[in-house]
Amino acid sequence: MPIRVAIVSPEQEVWSGDADMVVARTTEGDLGVLPGHVPLLGVLVPGGTVRVKTGGREISAQVDGGFISVTHQGVSILAETATLS
Repeated sequence: MPIRVAIVSPEQEVWSGDADMVVARTTEGDLGVLPGHVPLLGVLVPGGTVRVKTGGREISAQVDGGFISVTHQGVSILAETATLS
């Protein structure tokens, strides 16, 4: 069962969709999120990369600070700036 993911910056929604896994670099280290993950809030490192794995492909976004929020409804990446790689 996939998880709903949204990557947003103040200017726009950069990407959203269903994913099998999300990997983000936080101030505590790399965080991997699979369906059913416990809720949490993390701080993204400046200049980090968020990788979204969906089906057989991987989507990467360069983020410059912000937060990752994991809830039972999905994963939100709230970045100061974000661009797809």
